[in-house]
Amino acid sequence: MTAVPSAALPLVATAVLWGAAAGASLPRAAYRFSVPSGETWRDRCPAGHSVRGWIGRGRCEQCAAATPAGATAAAAADGPAAAADGPAAASAGDRALTSAVIPYGPRTLPISLVTALVCGALAVATGVRPELVVWLLLAPVGVLLAVVDFRVRRLPDVLTLPLAGAALALLGPAALVPGHSGHWPTALYGALALGGGYFVLFLVNPAGMGFGDVKLALGAGAVLGWYGWPVVLLGTFAGFLFGALYGGALVAVRRAGRKTAIAFGPFLVAGAFAGVLIGAYAA
Repeated sequence: MTAVPSAALPLVATAVLWGAAAGASLPRAAYRFSVPSGETWRDRCPAGHSVRGWIGRGRCEQCAAATPAGATAAAAADGPAAAADGPAAASAGDRALTSAVIPYGPRTLPISLVTALVCGALAVATGVRPELVVWLLLAPVGVLLAVVDFRVRRLPDVLTLPLAGAALALLGPAALVPGHSGHWPTALYGALALGGGYFVLFLVNPAGMGFGDVKLALGAGAVLGWYGWPVVLLGTFAGFLFGALYGGALVAVRRAGRKTAIAFGPFLVAGAFAGVLIGAYAA
């Protein structure tokens, strides 16, 4: 693979930092969205406290307030009666309070690293072309969708449909900026084609292909179509290949049967990512 030019290093570094920061903000949203189909989004932490907002780490502020340091201060305020219980009692109290600090959702570090890697790779492949801004804005949403679908096999409409609309809306202005390497009409046609293709698969086998995958395919088709029909075909094939390899691996280690349903959204996202990388690099 060709080395990254030194002039592009600041751009790649900026993309990596953006990805790390964006990924670190996803765990709370992933936790709230990770509920079975038909249920409302989570608004309580595992301890029952209200969860406010959608952006941030998966950690309850009210649980975090009950820290061992706070316990020590409370014990000191109780005076000699608390001190008479000795270090063993204080240690037990600290352990009880520590167990009350309950993290939720995916861990921040892995999801931040994955998003940073995705954004960095997109920057390397795309370079200074204007569509890079679009890829960097859409990538965290794709990571979030993959995480949620992997956890509960659900692709929320509030993410999939806006993703498709945002992809087309953002690529439109990018097509007007000098130096772009894509074609907006093909992005539109790619969205319709891939969404239509997945809709047919849904009609043929609703148990194997969810309607959320159909909606996600609209956004995937848009970003793949930007670089042309060969990239649409490549990204689509890559998604099915990744899914087949994962399913085969589960069968091989006897963690699933041949008819076990798996979440396909992560592989659809991964296929779109692979296609965009190759399309951007070859453009």
